[in-house]
Amino acid sequence: MSSQVAPLLVFGWGNPSRGDDALGPLLVEQLAGLAQMSSGRLECLTDFQLQVEHALDLRGRERVLFVDAAIGLQIPFAVSTVVPAPVAGFTTHALSPEALLQVYRDLERAEPPPCTLLAIRAQRFELGEAPGGQALADLALALAWATAWAGLTEEMLT
Repeated sequence: MSSQVAPLLVFGWGNPSRGDDALGPLLVEQLAGLAQMSSGRLECLTDFQLQVEHALDLRGRERVLFVDAAIGLQIPFAVSTVVPAPVAGFTTHALSPEALLQVYRDLERAEPPPCTLLAIRAQRFELGEAPGGQALADLALALAWATAWAGLTEEMLT
């Protein structure tokens, strides 16, 4: 196994057993399937939530894409830049992307790589539910955007 870190990281989180909360992990899994031919430029990770330990996953990256389900969006997905921000009530579980970048900054004494949040519209979070039809349609649109973000070309996908 190579000790080389992939320059691009896509990190999605959510609970696959809670309806639309599965959107982050689903996008990452689908993108990982498309990226098999990306010459090791892209690493895909999923978890149930962001934790302080994930700051270590940012080391050596050129860019990072965070992916999560989002309540209240009026559009299929939204993209925003993530910047470090301290958290008023610090806990070691369920960090926001901004808090995770602050952990990275404090730990590494350096600025984190450029990070983007891809939030996918979500509505249903009931335990045992599958993602809804609208959520899956929004996921497909978000996946197309993420594919372009990762620089996956048509030649790589065929």
